[in-house]
Amino acid sequence: MNFKTIFKSLKNKDMLKRILIVVGLLIVYRFLAHIPVPLGEPATFQEAIQNLIEKSDFGSFLNLISGGGLTTFSILLVGISPYITASIVVQLITKAIPRLEELSQDGETGRRKINQWTRILAVPLAIVQSIAYIFILYQSVLASNTSLAYTPTTADWALSVTAMVAGSMILMWFGELITEQGIGNGISVIIFTSIISQLPTTMANLGAALFDTSAGSLSLFGWFNLPVNPVIFWVIVGFAIALLVVLYFLVKLNEAQRVITVNYAKRVHGNSSYGGIKSILPLKLIAAGVVPVIFATAFLSLPALIGQLIQTINPGNSFGATLTTLFTAPNASTFNTMYPDGITAQWFFYPALYFILVVMFTYFYTSIIFNTKEIADNLQKQGGFIEGVRPGNQTAEYLGKTINRLNLFGALALGLIAMLPFLTDYIFIVISGQPLGLSLSGTGLLIVVTVALENLRQVNSRALMVTYDEYK
Repeated sequence: MNFKTIFKSLKNKDMLKRILIVVGLLIVYRFLAHIPVPLGEPATFQEAIQNLIEKSDFGSFLNLISGGGLTTFSILLVGISPYITASIVVQLITKAIPRLEELSQDGETGRRKINQWTRILAVPLAIVQSIAYIFILYQSVLASNTSLAYTPTTADWALSVTAMVAGSMILMWFGELITEQGIGNGISVIIFTSIISQLPTTMANLGAALFDTSAGSLSLFGWFNLPVNPVIFWVIVGFAIALLVVLYFLVKLNEAQRVITVNYAKRVHGNSSYGGIKSILPLKLIAAGVVPVIFATAFLSLPALIGQLIQTINPGNSFGATLTTLFTAPNASTFNTMYPDGITAQWFFYPALYFILVVMFTYFYTSIIFNTKEIADNLQKQGGFIEGVRPGNQTAEYLGKTINRLNLFGALALGLIAMLPFLTDYIFIVISGQPLGLSLSGTGLLIVVTVALENLRQVNSRALMVTYDEYK
């Protein structure tokens, strides 16, 4: 990564314009995240929202990707989860129906049609999810005996749902506008910004706990006392070391790649000769990036939402309770309630399913973004070939086998990284009888690192393009 080149590229008007557009869209997004849903007094929903976040992994995930839109009862409460769900559904259907798969390979025109279908499908999903969230929150407020200033009318419900759906569609639109600038995937950048926006609050809470000396201060070799909580201090030091180690391995895994040498046949046209050179085809260890983790988390979160909705409509329903229990990640706030007898087999259901889904989505998404047949055909048209492999179908088979071998290790590595917070929870349960509940923090860290590296890579590539003349 050449930061010197990136800084030089800022002198280019087009490059500067692209970056300013992305920054401007993100600033507008953060403003929108603080506009409340027009339904009564937003403050009355705070307690119900906190309960939703504590009891449901879906609530935590939703708050994460909406940049705190859930805790602020914002019009971005739904976030981009409808678009993510629509993308999963459309991509699954595309793989299942050969005609649609052919359309997806039909260049830019086919991809535009599929993207349009994804947007259309996201609208009804956003409507359904908006109604479900509003209904659950409203019933939770009533169940907590919180008095509302007034009883919402049908028009109030319609206005609130419309505002939330509009917020979700605006966020989807922002994502596409960011993608068009060519310096990062828009949806990933929005999720990245959402996670980063939570850091000031987290750091403030951590700082308050660190400097709370009511239980004593830290003695430094008996010479003097530091005005910090000794337990919190050593916990922070331990996590800082662990964070650096995890970040190191995350960067290494994200940057790891298999390089395949491609030879180009020498061709003579008149008095000029072409080809006769070598190039490389890099195959990333984790070509799918962070998308499998986002897909797996969103996929696992939906059953918990359905379970909560069933329990809200029909309190005491056993099916709804089972769904909520099975698809809620074990965390510090719910562990003693859900597992009064300690760790049972049920505790491993969510982590195991999460690991399996991450591995499956890694293979699935890689097969979408890395079309071996298309790459082999393009190499053949350009006169390129891999040494010892015939052009055409044999090249496609060779690339398919190679990417599958890489995927095996990459998918398992990605799954294990996603499982690290659960393993940490298990260790703390054995030691102290209580987990830390860092499941989504681990997911957030994985998303932040992967998206940051990918965006820097794209910015660096565009910077090289706009500063190319300076290096001639």
